[in-house]
Amino acid sequence: MSDVSPLPLTSKIKETTSRLRLLVLSNGHGEDAIAVRILKELQWQPHPPEIFALPLVGEGHAYQKLEIPLIGSVRTMPSGGFIYMDGREFMRDLRGGLLQLTFNQIQTVRHWVSFQQKLGNNSAILAVGDIVPLLFAWLSNTNYAFVGTARSEYYVRDEKGLLKRKNKATWLENFSGSVYHPWERWLMSHSRCKAVFPRDSLTTKILQRWPIPAVDVGNPMMDGLEPTFPTARFYSSNVEQQELARPLIITLLPGSRAPEAYANWQKILIAVSALMASFQEQDWLAPTRGTLVFLGAIAPGLHFVSIHQILQSHGWRSHSNSPVQIPDAEALVFKQRNAYFILTQRAYNDCLHLGDLAIAMAGTATEQFVGLGKPAIAIPGNGPQFNPKFAEAQSRLLGPSLILVEQPDEVPQVVRSLFANPDELHVIAENGLRRMGKAGASRRIAECLMKRLY
Repeated sequence: MSDVSPLPLTSKIKETTSRLRLLVLSNGHGEDAIAVRILKELQWQPHPPEIFALPLVGEGHAYQKLEIPLIGSVRTMPSGGFIYMDGREFMRDLRGGLLQLTFNQIQTVRHWVSFQQKLGNNSAILAVGDIVPLLFAWLSNTNYAFVGTARSEYYVRDEKGLLKRKNKATWLENFSGSVYHPWERWLMSHSRCKAVFPRDSLTTKILQRWPIPAVDVGNPMMDGLEPTFPTARFYSSNVEQQELARPLIITLLPGSRAPEAYANWQKILIAVSALMASFQEQDWLAPTRGTLVFLGAIAPGLHFVSIHQILQSHGWRSHSNSPVQIPDAEALVFKQRNAYFILTQRAYNDCLHLGDLAIAMAGTATEQFVGLGKPAIAIPGNGPQFNPKFAEAQSRLLGPSLILVEQPDEVPQVVRSLFANPDELHVIAENGLRRMGKAGASRRIAECLMKRLY
């Protein structure tokens, strides 16, 4: 565990009292990133609020990069924020001081609001994540808004109705008519809750059955993903020949949490080997007869040397030329038989846009790839994040866009099936866009907050 010293509550407080003071609460690294996207858009608004943050999990590096002052003490817990996936992780956090930290954070939030009120300032809370920051916002005794990132009706239903589930106990997830339970809906329908931003249209539609100020503006997870190249396609007379000649590109997403990501990487490389062997067979129905290219999108926090050492242990050798240009001078290129492999830690967006499909063992990255209208194949790992339980839940969240396999050597069969059924690829494209929404949600949330919190 490590502590980051707080900035004084009085920092950056201006003499004028008309400006809104906004405190952002988030409970996870992904939630921090989503919050920061919204805050960047808020800062571009006319008369933007003065922003403070309290990350409930981790040390808030995303906020610090944006030079947003943190209030109170922040601390990294042993689980890294995945306590809901594993009871043992929860016990580790309890021994690591979770209860005391939670109590201190509640007191910090209440003290911050009280301090602003004494100064005569207009204050509000933006809660990003799940019921924990939402509960903190309610306890603050001031107005608040909620960005719900953890819950979606797609976990239990689609547009046609409830999903058929084998486990009879799963009725608990939807026992009251929504994935948001009555106590969560009560917090969202409170008079001090001025806006709720669910992660998709279906969830918004369900929540609007109650007196909840739910607004359908899209999912901020799809913001900030612009590639370095233009995405518009211009078709020429020889478009068919161009498609056949271009490489088939497969994006690999092993996740971002060490040491889990290294174990995931090993599994993904087994799938890659099986796919290469299958690609050489005469009856392969790929949309291209060009080369096979794998893009390894490696999170900046992972040890790059370890990643490419694992790759070399699978028979890949360094190569000087790359069949695909990406904006990373430090990217590594490898070759084996008829295939190329590119490793990068700096061209994440391009890896998402260039890939025809993905082999994924990640959370946010998988959802973003699917949100671009593309299929992803998932192999459950040993966790603590991407375990079988998480993968199964994610497959419900993403529907036909995410195909689960039990073993890496099953990946080629799925890829063959996808290319043999172009109608299925069309369904997947529409499904991903519908479930993840259009880009620009952060700006739309910021505009709504300016109207409802002032």
